[in-house]
Amino acid sequence: MHVNSTEIQNNFGKYLMMSLQEDIIITKNGREVAKLSAIQDKTSVEDAASAVNEGAADYIYSGRKATYEEYLKLVENSEERYEYVDGEIYFLASHKTTHQIVLKELFVIFYNWFQGKKCTPMIAPYDITLKRGENDINIVQPDLMVICDLEKNLNEDDYYTGIPTLVVEIISEYTRRKDFVKKLDLYMSCGIQEYWIVNPYNKEVTIFLFRDKDIYKNITFRGHETAKSFVFQGLTADLEKVFG
Repeated sequence: MHVNSTEIQNNFGKYLMMSLQEDIIITKNGREVAKLSAIQDKTSVEDAASAVNEGAADYIYSGRKATYEEYLKLVENSEERYEYVDGEIYFLASHKTTHQIVLKELFVIFYNWFQGKKCTPMIAPYDITLKRGENDINIVQPDLMVICDLEKNLNEDDYYTGIPTLVVEIISEYTRRKDFVKKLDLYMSCGIQEYWIVNPYNKEVTIFLFRDKDIYKNITFRGHETAKSFVFQGLTADLEKVFG
């Protein structure tokens, strides 16, 4: 089956399932550029990513498990952004305008509030390495994070190796399940204390407080309310200002 790259971008899940039955040849400007296949070969990750890297989906699931070594090989000479979660590689496409506006508003709030304090807000792209175990390595790029141990956890290559205290993910229609399920579990399991899930579609912010690798508290703010951090007393975000 031949399908153009635009159709793949808009209906990736559909064609991912169809590829279990037959190969999907992806075309661009009438030329064959990649193949979406159920065959688990080492090039399937690169092929799938390159075929849709200009597209709408924020995450592109490779369709198979990948080793950490395969992930490192993929990103070694690439300028594209990827995450590696529970053995799956996800391509992160450029964000839409709404996402960027919300991120800008939140970063300004965080930046101003943390001025003169020991913790530092950071913004994607910025790799965070989280380990469930010695051989269970995950690499994520939260949209926004607060780091309180930056100076203690910089390696010789100037990469951060610690665990953020707070992370923020701004969801899209493509990342809902990942942010609410996979990433929530990952962050909860790896020592992050607070997780904000920001939904620009229904203008809600849900904040989770983790303790002992479990959800200790959570609350959803919406409408004209002001989101309030559990960990950082006094850190607030006026949702009317955040969402416009």
